Amino acid sequence: MSSTFNKKEPPRIRTTSFADPMGRETRPPQVGGMRVTRDKDTGHRIMTVMGTLGPLPDRQQEITYTDLKVIGSGSFGVVYQAKILETNEPIAIKKVLQDKRFKQKDEVYLNLVLDYIPDTVYRVIRHHYKAKQIMPMLFIKLYMYQLFRALGYIHANGVCHRDIKPQNLLLNPETGVLKLCDFGSAKVLVRGEPNVSYICSRYYRAPELIFGATDYTVNIDIWSAGCVFAELLLGQPIFPGDSGVDQLVEIIKILGTPTKEQIRQMNPNYTEFKFPQIKAHAWNKVFRPRTPPEAIDLVSRLLEYTPTMRITTLDSCAHSFFDELRQPGANMPNGRDFPPLFNFSQQELSICPSLESKLVPPHYHESLSSGSSGPPPQGHASNDVHTTVVMTTPDPTSELMGPNATGQ
Repeated sequence: MSSTFNKKEPPRIRTTSFADPMGRETRPPQVGGMRVTRDKDTGHRIMTVMGTLGPLPDRQQEITYTDLKVIGSGSFGVVYQAKILETNEPIAIKKVLQDKRFKQKDEVYLNLVLDYIPDTVYRVIRHHYKAKQIMPMLFIKLYMYQLFRALGYIHANGVCHRDIKPQNLLLNPETGVLKLCDFGSAKVLVRGEPNVSYICSRYYRAPELIFGATDYTVNIDIWSAGCVFAELLLGQPIFPGDSGVDQLVEIIKILGTPTKEQIRQMNPNYTEFKFPQIKAHAWNKVFRPRTPPEAIDLVSRLLEYTPTMRITTLDSCAHSFFDELRQPGANMPNGRDFPPLFNFSQQELSICPSLESKLVPPHYHESLSSGSSGPPPQGHASNDVHTTVVMTTPDPTSELMGPNATGQ
């Protein structure tokens, strides 16, 4: 799923292949439309296939990949890293494993070729924590702003991610680009239709889920985003529960005991109200002394017991905490321009027209009218499919995966 805004990206290449991408020595040099050769200088295998440009199947072109290697695996399948030979562009190829019940002699694998993003917010947080460093506030603003934009886009289309956590936020520290990944738990929520409550990773699970709600809304993602925000500020999870029940205890330690009305708003069917009465902890005591008050205010509006009281994604983007990003001439510490932040589509702005003047700064309008709009827009919700490849072969990856291999 892509959340590209406003401007159109160049058409994505789509390819179809019928060969083992690892190019085993036992295979002939050309199989089912794929040619497998070797680079004379490096000895690397080179895979060449015929592809079509996006929705234009009549326009074929030759696509060549090289430097293919396994970088992770999971229940979904296997992830490779590779490069497009023509552009040297790094890509990730996710091979989707099929149910073994459907296994056939000529097994077909769906391969999704995605933008390769080298890091995650999880690893960046751990790096700063181990080094006993505080993450620069500018980066926290940049990362959270893009998360809210991604959530705003998918929520506007009725999709709830249901597993927002630092591990699912891909990050390129050099460019500042953040992308939301892993839509394996995502769902289009329909009012009145029940959903499972045992969803979302524990530290980031909204309280209504802990109370067993099945008629929840996209506001569970807002809570999770608040937990990620607090973790960026603290360097560690704000609610590190050891179990589902302990997770609620950790929340109560800071937010205080929920009232009966708040519990009713979270889950009308919950009838147990036997909780110790604990007062809410002052938010400014939760974070470091020099934490900006705007950051504390935004966290407090995200982490509300009552789902409907949580601040929306667009209101979050318009919050004063992000004003620094809207300043003319603001850029990355390395001198790079920020990734596209203000290229809102008319669909997005129509959700709350009164916010447009706040969301789209005047200097962005001026850059558009002068023909200098900065770098091309990028998708922020990144199951952003770059290329689709289909191949038939036995599983080529079993001997390549170590016991600790993981994939995003």
